[in-house]
Amino acid sequence: MSDIWSAAYTAKKGDVALYMWRKHEGTPIGAAPRPVLFLVHGSSFSGPSGFDLTVPGHDDYSLMDAFARRGYDVWTVDHEGYGRSGWREGYRATIADGVDDLRAAVAVVREQTGLESYFFYGQSSGALRLASFAAACPEACARIVLDAFVWTGEGAPTLIERRKKLDQWTGSNARSVDRAFYRSIFNRDLPGTSDPAVPDALADAELELCDRVPTGTYADMCANLPTVDPLDIVCPTLILRGEHDGIATEEDLFAFFMRLPNTDKQFSIIEGQAHVSPLGLNRRRFWHVMDGFLKMPVRRDPYLAEDRDKIAEKRRAGGRA
Repeated sequence: MSDIWSAAYTAKKGDVALYMWRKHEGTPIGAAPRPVLFLVHGSSFSGPSGFDLTVPGHDDYSLMDAFARRGYDVWTVDHEGYGRSGWREGYRATIADGVDDLRAAVAVVREQTGLESYFFYGQSSGALRLASFAAACPEACARIVLDAFVWTGEGAPTLIERRKKLDQWTGSNARSVDRAFYRSIFNRDLPGTSDPAVPDALADAELELCDRVPTGTYADMCANLPTVDPLDIVCPTLILRGEHDGIATEEDLFAFFMRLPNTDKQFSIIEGQAHVSPLGLNRRRFWHVMDGFLKMPVRRDPYLAEDRDKIAEKRRAGGRA
């Protein structure tokens, strides 16, 4: 087993402290910079709990370890209201709020690494946060991976059910989470696509920190979609979908994908996966697809500048430039 170095950092968003966690194969101190992979968590559990999980009897559930061993400098942040980060009274943690969190976190990454552009992965509402961040801060995004993403939400089974509680999501800034809730995440699409030990390990990690999370992303996904225009995302993009994920329909995702102006893009459906790809039984297939996209070789043809001009033309035609 390789030696994985880790460290905690703090980003400041005004007066709010945001907890950050970093993993690297061997110490990064004095070493040449490695490509940064920044992981963006979703609505219901914090970054280290979801991306650096220890499951009893297994040694391969940490997405951070898996990609540190593949040569990346891996970071995540707890958004405001989650995990070890601060939470102001009444704060809802909407998708747009998440962009501010990422701006603050990226400033720390820049200071620590000296790099200006990074790889990003976002899962579920983390993918929505990431898409909005990529639209707002294109200079920071070398390549992005949107996993368990949703665009309009039309026909999405999970959101159809979730909208039945819209008054609850909009009537309070917090919702309760417990062990039964974490188990439901892994069973709502297709039971058997994850190890039964995983939701309990996730609950053990997360409930030690909190038993409430913000409602902002739930409200946005039920009432405020779409939260981003695909024409505003100009970096190379991979859309990942678990075959059985109910958070969006394939038609919704394909429509978004086709409107992305950069033709350096991929769409991958992973068989045997449901909503939480990093923690599914087929997570290694997910690792394989994402790693291949992030390590795409540099183009050698003479038409790169011409294709960049086409991106601008598509944006202008869509009224976005």
